[in-house]
Amino acid sequence: MGFSLGLLVIVLVLLFMFFRAAVKVVPEYERGVIFRLGRVQGDAKGPGLFLLIPFIDKMMKVDLRVVTLDVPSQEAITLDNVTVRVNAVCYFRVMDPVAAVVNIDNYLLATQQIAQTTLRSVMGQSELDELLSERDQINRQLQQIIDEQTEPWGVKVSIVEVKDVELPKTMQRAMARQAEAEREKRAKIIHAEGEYQAAKRLSEAAETMATSGAMQLRYLQTLSEISAENNSTIIFPLPIELFQGLLGQDSQKGNKKDDTQDIAGQISE
Repeated sequence: MGFSLGLLVIVLVLLFMFFRAAVKVVPEYERGVIFRLGRVQGDAKGPGLFLLIPFIDKMMKVDLRVVTLDVPSQEAITLDNVTVRVNAVCYFRVMDPVAAVVNIDNYLLATQQIAQTTLRSVMGQSELDELLSERDQINRQLQQIIDEQTEPWGVKVSIVEVKDVELPKTMQRAMARQAEAEREKRAKIIHAEGEYQAAKRLSEAAETMATSGAMQLRYLQTLSEISAENNSTIIFPLPIELFQGLLGQDSQKGNKKDDTQDIAGQISE
């Protein structure tokens, strides 16, 4: 009786182990790559329930979700010989589970190393101004290079973003001085442009007043502004044209007087 009970327990344990080794469940976000005696059995399987031959079949699961890979800070020298530290983030996913298992030992580690080396290489081929102002172009270049290198592994790199660029303190101070000088230049240009426009408008106004006879109206407006209550001073503007005749006669008299003096001097001689 005891022997039969023990034998039954052993059989149940063996059946449980056999069932556990034969039945595999693959969730929706994973795919299973089945090896039978070391050979890949077609495409990746899943999702769902699968029966394997124990001790003959072996299944490796591959996650198909998007992986967020943080690229550590890399120190590089830009094309214009400026030392910077740059870190980035990379988003990728496995498109071919069989290639990700067969063609590479560890696609996560390999993708991270490729991202680091590519980041240093691209930073060395770019100038500091391009790195700061053309960030989108740098990101697209990084994504294209990394995606081409990881394509044989069945990995698709969708996004690569440069997160932070650390500059030396001396370079930060130099850039601050450059920005300040640029703002001063723009301020001087704007001020000069305003002076030019004001002088142009004043010249046009002077021409308009001289040709349309509006000067007399300005005289009267000035009188209305100067006059005040209980003021006994009377100011009446006179046009300068009235004095042109007198000034012309005085100049003629002066010329005649000079001519008379010249004649008298010649006679005395």
